[in-house]
Amino acid sequence: MNALTAALKEELNVEMVSIGGLQVPESVVVSWGIMLFLVIVSILLTRNLKVDHISKRQAVLEMVVTTIDGFFMGLLGEQGRRYVPYLVTVALYIACANLIGVFGIKPPTKDLNVTAALALMSICLIEYSGVRARGGKGFLKSLAAPTPIMTPMNILEIAIRPTSLCMRLFGNVLGAFVIMELIKLVVPVFVPAIFSLYFDLFDGLIQTYVFVFLTSLFMKESIGGEE
Repeated sequence: MNALTAALKEELNVEMVSIGGLQVPESVVVSWGIMLFLVIVSILLTRNLKVDHISKRQAVLEMVVTTIDGFFMGLLGEQGRRYVPYLVTVALYIACANLIGVFGIKPPTKDLNVTAALALMSICLIEYSGVRARGGKGFLKSLAAPTPIMTPMNILEIAIRPTSLCMRLFGNVLGAFVIMELIKLVVPVFVPAIFSLYFDLFDGLIQTYVFVFLTSLFMKESIGGEE
């Protein structure tokens, strides 16, 4: 257990990287790398697009974009269309951040500061979408729904949502690490390799889906999509 404790402390420790004399958290540097990768891939995938006689690459790309757009539109409705680009961007970032562990790089999502920032950005957009859809007065009235006595609880819920998003993502990513360390302590080498593949690939994508799904669900509720 001492080995597990030491490994957990090392995993939770945020290492600093010196760049031009500035100390930058490792998670930030890795995030910059992920963003650069996504920008380059986006440029490569979207060049030479055509209206007629499209390539197989463009056909596959259009199918993927249409599928993703349909998924989010099914959750948010027409009022939520403007927020789909943000949700897709966050999904791509979290997916890459979780999967990067396959290459031996510490995922940024193991840094609580990163998951907290993602949760805060999402909750700000959720509340903004509510104000935009309902108007200032309508948004304030929604805080008193269904009765004025619920106002403190509704306000508290606004604070709880980002905490929930943050801790869910951070906790699941860190929990996978703890499970892997426990497996390494009790079983042969080849078994942890199999479970590592599961946690680094499948579980990482599941956590991505859960984060954007909950964000979409909260946004739908905020803009009144259920009414």
